[in-house]
Amino acid sequence: MPPRSTPTSVPDPHGSRRSPAPRRSVERPTPNRLKRARGRADAKGAMSTPEHLDAADLGRPGGSLRRRQSDVLTPRSLTDKPLRRESDGWLERWMATVEDLARLKASHPMLDAVIDEQRGRQIRIGDHWLADFASCNYLGLDLDPEVIDTVPEYLARWGTHPSWSRLLGSPVLYEELEETTRTLLGSEDALLLPTITHIHMSVIPVLVGGGVMFLDDRAHKTMYDGANVARGHGATIQRFRHNDAEHLETLVKASTMTPRVIAVDGVNSMTGNAPDIKEFARIARENDALLYIDDAHGFGVIGERSPEELCDWGLRGNGVVRHHGESYDNIVLVAGFSKAFSSLLSFLALPTRLKDVLKVAAPPYLYSGPSPVASLATAIAGLRVNDVRGDLYRFEIYRKTRKVMDRLHELDIFTPNRSGFPLIEIPLADHKDIDVVGRFLFDRGIYVTMAAYPLVPKDEVGFRIQLTAANPDDQVELLCEVLGEMSERFRLQHEHHRLLIRAQEAGG
Repeated sequence: MPPRSTPTSVPDPHGSRRSPAPRRSVERPTPNRLKRARGRADAKGAMSTPEHLDAADLGRPGGSLRRRQSDVLTPRSLTDKPLRRESDGWLERWMATVEDLARLKASHPMLDAVIDEQRGRQIRIGDHWLADFASCNYLGLDLDPEVIDTVPEYLARWGTHPSWSRLLGSPVLYEELEETTRTLLGSEDALLLPTITHIHMSVIPVLVGGGVMFLDDRAHKTMYDGANVARGHGATIQRFRHNDAEHLETLVKASTMTPRVIAVDGVNSMTGNAPDIKEFARIARENDALLYIDDAHGFGVIGERSPEELCDWGLRGNGVVRHHGESYDNIVLVAGFSKAFSSLLSFLALPTRLKDVLKVAAPPYLYSGPSPVASLATAIAGLRVNDVRGDLYRFEIYRKTRKVMDRLHELDIFTPNRSGFPLIEIPLADHKDIDVVGRFLFDRGIYVTMAAYPLVPKDEVGFRIQLTAANPDDQVELLCEVLGEMSERFRLQHEHHRLLIRAQEAGG
């Protein structure tokens, strides 16, 4: 039987209940690795197109992007010898790097798990029910009856999936969504593509060309992947200290290369904090650079400030740029519907001129299959819900996040989260404790995002809690109770220890 926080029907985040469709509940035997775990838990504005993107030339018959040598040369290694040989030991070296993660994946109940059933924010793995604090469906729209009931109508009209690449043709739903997204953000235009990973890997190389990319050293891994592709096409990559505008400005002013792209996270996916967007935008504008922001965790959660706001996250959920009162001059924002809006779809907020370039230069627009119709439908419905009651949902998340943050402060447990946004990272004092801590949380019915090495540095190994509007209050109470038990049983990083370390570092 589900524990006390398991609803008997799927909850609307604000109290209404929707009975799940009748279905056979197939009880899957508890996996052996779970059995082993038991009893062992100790504005608006346009931006100039980078110089290598001649949009006018692209519009002429026969026009194309200027090709670089790296686009056409065949690597010598492909013609002379294999890139890797068995004697190189490359596989062994790689496995040694990810040893901790591989071991956990093979044995830990909260990694590579098979979810057998979901009821609201309660999930079942084998015969074990857990409160789900690993979901990024912040607004709870994955469970919203209005959003769910929208899908059949669109499937009846469009089928399950468009068969065209976007260059060939797009359902009119795309045009509707791009206009609604543009209006919400206040950007000149918007371009929809399937995922943020697609965007980073394909758009970053186009924007940087043979120029330079200044990359925050804590930016998301997928931005680094995009940077590596850009480097393969002739770009130079320079890293700057996390959220350090002064260090960034020093590097930018010392560089003579163009184009220049500054790449940062909006709301960081681990710390939950955002950079000083105003300062980063100033540096970009004064140095003829483009500020490229990945706001996967901010879009839908934070938005423009207003005297009428219910909390200091702002209104409308229109992202980190508007939250800081900025225009889109020299800014491209990348975000997705897959978190707050629970839909497999992403976008760029950008000038129309750059959008036209990407339509003939970005591989996902040219070659990739588009998002499923159900994803387009849920994004459209989610934006409608956001207009009507999104701010109420955001206040619910704020209230629950505040409760957890207050509990951590009471327990003197360190978290790098200083924003109060609903991603709460809790690092461990010893990275080797990740296994037993995770098993303890699992046995106590708490499901979180495990952050093992090398996903994060060893001094940041721990776990991440995500709060959503659909987590009921009794789940939040249980989480706070379990955090108290954890602080007594395990070595966590504590706030006063962190303050002491910072003071010692400041004193040299």
